[in-house]
Amino acid sequence: MLNRSTHNVVLPTETIIIISDLLVAMTIEHVLHMAKGGGETSYAKNSWLQRRALLETTPLLDKAVKEVYMALSHPTMTVCDLGCSSSENTLFFVSKVIEAVCCHRRELGASTKVELQFFLSDLPVNDFNHLFLSLKGFKESMAVGHEGDTLPPFYITGLPGSCYRRLFPDKSVHLFHSSYSLHWRSQFLDGLEGNPNEGNIYIAKNTPPYVVKLYQELFQKDFLLFLKLRYEELVFGGQMLLIFLGRKNEDAYSGELNLVYGLLAKSIQFLVEEGLVGKEKLDSFNLPIYGPSVDEVKTVVKQSELFDINKIELFEHNWDPYDYSKSDHVDDPLQSGMNVAKCLRAVMEPLFGRHFGESVLDALFDKYAHNVAEHLEREKTKYSIIVLSLKKG
Repeated sequence: MLNRSTHNVVLPTETIIIISDLLVAMTIEHVLHMAKGGGETSYAKNSWLQRRALLETTPLLDKAVKEVYMALSHPTMTVCDLGCSSSENTLFFVSKVIEAVCCHRRELGASTKVELQFFLSDLPVNDFNHLFLSLKGFKESMAVGHEGDTLPPFYITGLPGSCYRRLFPDKSVHLFHSSYSLHWRSQFLDGLEGNPNEGNIYIAKNTPPYVVKLYQELFQKDFLLFLKLRYEELVFGGQMLLIFLGRKNEDAYSGELNLVYGLLAKSIQFLVEEGLVGKEKLDSFNLPIYGPSVDEVKTVVKQSELFDINKIELFEHNWDPYDYSKSDHVDDPLQSGMNVAKCLRAVMEPLFGRHFGESVLDALFDKYAHNVAEHLEREKTKYSIIVLSLKKG
């Protein structure tokens, strides 16, 4: 029989720290994903903002594909989309790579057979099933859309795993792509005690400077690790096209995301006042996100000494993904508020449901839509999006 007596086991401090770090890291990997399925609040139905970024950066993607294609030393091009999620945007990216290869083959009059291997990568809890169920229809539509044109053979594989870990063998990937992913951190903020960011879920005007520093240091650590890992996995001359949320100003207290998530924190505060959410729930939650400035990104790339910057720029999109207007006025703040809330809910619902409870999500995002509408009546606000094109030297 097993001995059922209990023993007090004292672990060395170093072991406790390592276990704690592993648990923190595992938490993100096991809970962070977009809203699954194809329902009204799903990411699949509410990811037009992300699609617009893909459309905006298509010329840069086309250029990267062309350069990688021309430098191929064997007939297989390996492409990976990091943080692929599960919406049509994922396969839209795949289609753009295939189209770019077809175009460059025609331009060069190349008769060499080229095969494309796509890896669609995201955290293990991503809705890969929804993505895989879309593949049959995607392949059929590609064949119909390219009648008379010979498509290169292409193969699509799912790859669960964090982009802050090794994913591929040495020198095996030609092109990495990532859209709307790298503003997510590898873990929740560690080292916070006593609710130092009380009432907030991100950086706010009253956030203590040392909390802001924790956010900045985690970004620097994560991004540097990301660059080192991808450098090992890329072939010589391999490229990366990275698109993520950032900010225009150097001051971390004045970032565009501060306002987006400040209104969300205000919405949670309303639920606290209504007795629907405990105050300790709000005070114990800090979003694992950081929107860097362009200079912060450049600094880490230069510090790594691994990549040449082909291009880095910042562009802006209205909060409402369906508002293409360049005016400073929002025509229908109520509708725009609802559009913004749907878009953010599709991203945040699983994370917020786990922490605050799924029963309050409707009330939370209804209030958020109202708060956003009130803000847009006074001021039209935009997201700042950084696009970074890198080449392995």
